[in-house]
Amino acid sequence: MDDIRHRAKQYSPASMAFLGDAVYSEKVREMLVLEANTSARKLHSASVKYVRASFQAQAADAIEELLTEDEAAVMKRGRNAAVGHGSIPKSSNPIEYHKATSLETLFGFLKLCGDNERIDELFGIIMRSIKDGAL
Repeated sequence: MDDIRHRAKQYSPASMAFLGDAVYSEKVREMLVLEANTSARKLHSASVKYVRASFQAQAADAIEELLTEDEAAVMKRGRNAAVGHGSIPKSSNPIEYHKATSLETLFGFLKLCGDNERIDELFGIIMRSIKDGAL
C-alpha cells in the first residue's frame, strides 16, 4: 500500500483533481439516487448544490481536522496548485475554488490509492455535516 501511495503522490494536483472531481460527483449522484427515485432533471438540479465550489470548500473545511498527515499534504498541494487564467467560475471566488480543488485532489489521490473505504468515510462525514447543520 505504501508503494501505491508513493506512486499516487507523483501525479500532479491537477490530474488528481480531475479524477477526484469525477469520484466526488459520482458519490453525490449515488447518494441522490438512493434518496429519491426521481427524474434525471431533478437529480441533476439537486446535485448542483453539492458539486459547486462554494459547497466543496465548506466540505474541505469539515474534514480537514480528520485527515492523516499524508491526506493533509495532498489537500495542501491541491489548494496551492496554480490554475489557468479564467479557470475560476464566476459563481465562485478564488479562495473557494482553491479549497474545492483541494477536496477534489484528495478524492483523486484516494481513488488512485484504491482507498474506496476512506472515500466513503470522508464523504459520509461531509453528508452528516449537512444533516447536522454544520454545512
